[in-house]
Amino acid sequence: MTALEDDFGWTLGVVFRAFVKATNAAVGDLPGGHRGYQVLTAAVRDQPESQSALSQQLGVDRTVMTYLLDDLERASLVSRRPAPTDRRTRLVVATPAGRERLRDLELRLSHAEAHVLSGLPEADRSTFRSLLRRLAGHVNELDPVPSACAAVQDIAAGTP
Repeated sequence: MTALEDDFGWTLGVVFRAFVKATNAAVGDLPGGHRGYQVLTAAVRDQPESQSALSQQLGVDRTVMTYLLDDLERASLVSRRPAPTDRRTRLVVATPAGRERLRDLELRLSHAEAHVLSGLPEADRSTFRSLLRRLAGHVNELDPVPSACAAVQDIAAGTP
């Protein structure tokens, strides 16, 4: 046991790095890697989103999103279509090849996830996923500079 095992940042980092390494192997051949997977997932599961809304939802810079969509479109995985209500707005839609590719990626990613979580019994894996979903939802709705961060800055500055 190391002194860092009780450190939240260290433990989160260890799990995150293992997950990234395992999933890179699963999505490495997809244009855009993990980001490409997120775009493809959103294009398949959500109603068609505008390029701008998708960029905001996924936290991807608009310029980066344009290049990413260009690459996914060249690979015939998504297409951009004019929105029926505003022809200036482009909707991102998965192609049949994109839908098939996503099914394959989901299978690969489930194996990668199982590998990372293999140190936990199945019941704990389910609990871990549930808690992580709740935490992610909470953190995603926090202010950009939450009050806790301001409090930490005050402590670091010596202000009570």
